Amino acid sequence: MNILSLFDGISCGRVALERAGVPINSYHASEIDKYAIQVAQKNYPDAVQLGGINDWRSWNIPQPDIIMGGSPCQGFSFAGKQLAFNDPRSQLFFKFVEILNHYKPKYFLLENVRMKKEYQDVISGLLGVEPIAINSALVSAQSRLRYYWTNIPSVTQPTDKGIFLKDIIEHGVVDKDKSYCIDASYWKGGNLKSYFEKHRRQLVFQPTQTSERGRRLTADGTRRDDHNGIIVRGYETRADGKTCALTTVQKDNYVTEDFIIRKLTPIECERLQTLPDSFTDGISNAQRYKALGNGWTVDVIAHILSFIII
Repeated sequence: MNILSLFDGISCGRVALERAGVPINSYHASEIDKYAIQVAQKNYPDAVQLGGINDWRSWNIPQPDIIMGGSPCQGFSFAGKQLAFNDPRSQLFFKFVEILNHYKPKYFLLENVRMKKEYQDVISGLLGVEPIAINSALVSAQSRLRYYWTNIPSVTQPTDKGIFLKDIIEHGVVDKDKSYCIDASYWKGGNLKSYFEKHRRQLVFQPTQTSERGRRLTADGTRRDDHNGIIVRGYETRADGKTCALTTVQKDNYVTEDFIIRKLTPIECERLQTLPDSFTDGISNAQRYKALGNGWTVDVIAHILSFIII
């Protein structure tokens, strides 16, 4: 099949096609981020990079059988200013529609964030289908609810694979079953206060050394260290290897040892997106985090694509 991937990023769609067993005759990708392109080209040097989507009328490509993409979501996200179609990035959705109407492929797939019903209805009206809501938590260790508009028939919800955050971290302990959604700004890091108050940065608790029992977690008890993280007083460990529940209630947090609070590693973020380890090697960690946050959870896309009739 001939594939046209719009807003291609690091070519998560190509990985998903391969996992779904969809044969690929040609793969053309539209992307402008040079670091994302670098990752995509490292993994798939045979892909044809087309440049930005605004120049689509100058493309000379074979008739696509599948057009897919995740148009920029910042204007729709509840986490943003919700400028919707007034956000220049979200207006690129209309380019997706133009290209779709021009080529009329056999199949299409568009991904975007959960949004207000009024915005969702505009997209559904132009694409002629209602979205399918799928949470990546079913196939990965992160909670990541996304909408998928597609004409691929009979798509169902994926089977829960039972993958938890503790299963994918390289070292340390975690305080929940699933990671918060990894986004493109994860590289900016986080701190303990914002972690407990806003829950927008997934952190890992890495034991360091034994400390005096009976002390409690306090804001004054934190300090920077040489591990590029924050050391805080930890939580009582148990004989079964688990930690006691981490809460914001100070009286619940009894100490047995110190912990380094660290970000997820790039490899751990790759695992959250169900990509192969080191898939994004070759660029800075900041750019790896950004690319992964902008990417797809591959196994969700592979599940949807598996319903294609070849």
